[in-house]
Amino acid sequence: MLDSLDRDDRMRLVKFVCSFAWADLEVHDAEREFIKKLVRQLELDASEKQQVEEWLEMPPRAEELDPAEIPRAHRELFLDTAKALIVSDGVVERGEAESLALLDLLVQ
Repeated sequence: MLDSLDRDDRMRLVKFVCSFAWADLEVHDAEREFIKKLVRQLELDASEKQQVEEWLEMPPRAEELDPAEIPRAHRELFLDTAKALIVSDGVVERGEAESLALLDLLVQ
């Protein structure tokens, strides 16, 4: 399913996933590795990879994250990927769970 995403949607997915990594105010090693694996799977180019590195150092700005921009056909993929990131470190923080629930509501 990842291969069905165009460039903008690939970056949008990674931006959302990075924002979820920051939900508890810290990007854990397991979350960082999850994102790096996702970047490889999405075959991002050098400039896209650099942008992801920046999001791992400082979260994407909230005003850049509009769930309404997630194409309907990819909403389940976005939710599933965000959920996989959240559980990747073995601990689901309250803020992470709340963020996922909110995203789920917003993309319905």
